[in-house]
Amino acid sequence: MAVYIYLVVSAALVLISDIFMSVFREPYSWWLVPLLFVGFFIALVAVHMIFTFAWIMTINTKKPTGKRRAFRKWITVTIDMLMKIVRVSVNTSGTEKVPADRKLLFVCNHQHDLDPIMILSVFPDNEIGFIGKKEIYKTMPLIGKAMHGLGSLPIDRENNREAAKTIIEAARTLSEGKFSVGLFPEGYVSKSCELQPLRNGSLKIAYRAKAPIAVCVINNTRSIPKRMFFRHTEVQFRVIRVMEYEEYADMSTQELGDLIHGEMKKELDEIRGAQKQ
Repeated sequence: MAVYIYLVVSAALVLISDIFMSVFREPYSWWLVPLLFVGFFIALVAVHMIFTFAWIMTINTKKPTGKRRAFRKWITVTIDMLMKIVRVSVNTSGTEKVPADRKLLFVCNHQHDLDPIMILSVFPDNEIGFIGKKEIYKTMPLIGKAMHGLGSLPIDRENNREAAKTIIEAARTLSEGKFSVGLFPEGYVSKSCELQPLRNGSLKIAYRAKAPIAVCVINNTRSIPKRMFFRHTEVQFRVIRVMEYEEYADMSTQELGDLIHGEMKKELDEIRGAQKQ
């Protein structure tokens, strides 16, 4: 929506400019008019991003995050704007299976750091906070602040005790209905895009919260940096199914992990098989 608003505003500013510079009545109008239009649009996007960065910088990661609905809405608008500018779209399937009025554990494979952004674009109203590696909060503080503002939690993947604390906190957040939780149980980005073994212990979040699990897969996010601006990139996102607590309560985490891994692999194979045809 923001892109279209800024396009309309840019056109209006060009018309206003004609009052002062007579841009439509000059012999060089053929290049000046589109130049002004593009310039105004870039300026509006730049102001939007400066405001976004300034808002993110006000977030204190040392304080518990609240709902921050206005911030989440602004981030949703910003993501939509940037995806249109870099020519990325998400082809979705099965999203109707996800109830809008409940908090869930979203479980998905992980191909690129852009995966959470794609998922947020698909579910703008589900208030998802992700489990993210703690290194992000140190090496990329701006991203860390934004994640904190969206209800995300850092996890220490190399320290089982600290990781367990994050799992408990995530389960509490989910059970209290504060946020849905986005989880990439592989633990690391798969650079080959092949599904890696799952860290089944992370699924304890669902058990503790007695929450439904949305089993999802995402594909082709690694193509975005190579193609953005110049070529359209379509990301595929599928919700395989939503498992109620009663469906997995009697399973061990190993059994649940094996089941989810199998369903994810099958779905990814189908997506890639369809692309080759």
